[in-house]
Amino acid sequence: MREDEDKSSEFNGQPINNIGISRPRYQTGNPFNYKYLKVFQKNLKKNSTEAERLLWKELQNKKTGFKFRRQHVISDLIVDFICIRKKLVVEVDGKIHLNQIDEDTIRTLRLNTKGYRVIRFTNNEVIQSPETVAKKIRHILESSEA
Repeated sequence: MREDEDKSSEFNGQPINNIGISRPRYQTGNPFNYKYLKVFQKNLKKNSTEAERLLWKELQNKKTGFKFRRQHVISDLIVDFICIRKKLVVEVDGKIHLNQIDEDTIRTLRLNTKGYRVIRFTNNEVIQSPETVAKKIRHILESSEA
């Protein structure tokens, strides 16, 4: 963009599409509600569970050989971790997920229809051995097509 151009056609450095809605980075989020989800996403990042913090230490900085993002918006969902390149979503489930099996199944199916593979680990699995969970994730990433 030239210095003399009007920057009103951008939002946070991202172009605004022809109907006036900002596009989220990587275009995985629903542009109609992205600004609301972004606020919620930031809160989730600030208030990560112990299991999420432990797993993030294993996934950040390409420690698995692949780049991960955490609390990433896809459509109108926020996933715990994602490797965009391999379209792999990693969810860390606490005890509440025992009571929302149907909701989690629907969420997984929605992500699957968008081309994402979803794997789930319990908080206990991650807390007991984050390194083992990271090795399982790496094995899945290395054995999947890209």
